[in-house]
Amino acid sequence: MTTATITSKGQITIPADVRRALAVTTGDRVEFVEFEPGQFLFLAANRSVTELKGLFGKPDRPVSIEEMNRVIAARGASAR
Repeated sequence: MTTATITSKGQITIPADVRRALAVTTGDRVEFVEFEPGQFLFLAANRSVTELKGLFGKPDRPVSIEEMNRVIAARGASAR
């Protein structure tokens, strides 16, 4: 098991083997996601949004910005 020590400022150094496994480097972001009370997942947030391309398939029809705005406004109004 790999461990790290928390400094007085609440910082930790991520061990080198963990950085390599997550493919994170200086300046990358990480996320802490609570999946049970007191237990967190530590995830690299260094993936590009372009990796989502093709994940959802093609839309049935094109949608204009105006139509998107109209639907968003209608849904927002109905949520109140």
